[in-house]
Amino acid sequence: MTDPSRGQQDRSADQAARTYLITGAASGIGRATARRLSARGHRVIGADLKDTDIGADLSTAEGRALLAEAAADLGGGRLDAVIACAGIAAYDPVTVRVNAFGAIATLTGLRPLLAAGRDPRAVAVASVAVLHPADPAIVEAVLADDEAAAVAAARAAIERGEEQRVYASAKHALARWVRRAAVSDAWAGAGIPLNAIGPGIIRTPMSRPMIEDPEIRAIADAAVPMPLNGYGEPEQVAPLLDFLTSPENTHVTGQVVFIDGGADAVLRGELSW
Repeated sequence: MTDPSRGQQDRSADQAARTYLITGAASGIGRATARRLSARGHRVIGADLKDTDIGADLSTAEGRALLAEAAADLGGGRLDAVIACAGIAAYDPVTVRVNAFGAIATLTGLRPLLAAGRDPRAVAVASVAVLHPADPAIVEAVLADDEAAAVAAARAAIERGEEQRVYASAKHALARWVRRAAVSDAWAGAGIPLNAIGPGIIRTPMSRPMIEDPEIRAIADAAVPMPLNGYGEPEQVAPLLDFLTSPENTHVTGQVVFIDGGADAVLRGELSW
């Protein structure tokens, strides 16, 4: 005899399952989050340079367009959540192209698919580096959507010996864009929470060279002090992204949520937003 409750449970499971798109899904925080969501029964469309459902180079306009087209195709014209996780850390203008313009293009390009989704949510992965000194010319060029000017400003910063500001500036601009866009008609007005997270030092392929070099590690520890439990693992960041993109998040929007072992509190003391 068929258990009538079984069919009800199956329908509930189908209703709860969501379709996510995650950039940077081949490694680090993106991969850990994709695995967590998949294990919970959600469908995850991964995007990265390779080894994912969508191979797209977000440092280029062509790659960003490809991402949007492929996401629409694979998602059947809709997505329930987007996590813009792809990022690099290089003393090169390409860092601005990927971390700022690539992330913003991901969110804006996929917003129509979110608008067609169920309980849509979006999150960008910024960094605790938003608290570090930034180059105003890079930040303002990003916010003005002037990629050529942002790249030129990044190149100028590198030439004058301020290459460390390129990464911080890209993440700073991304965080400011999120806060600005989150309360707009296109996002809040459409019922789509939009947030960013600010991880501290997380053990990923991107951070490994820094962690393994004693001299660079000492500089990083001073710049990102993490008194609570030290460096994090990607799997410890994934639950925060899970919540922010879940239907349970109904009112958190426009925030940069730090997951940094206390670095923000150390660096800014009692200052708040």
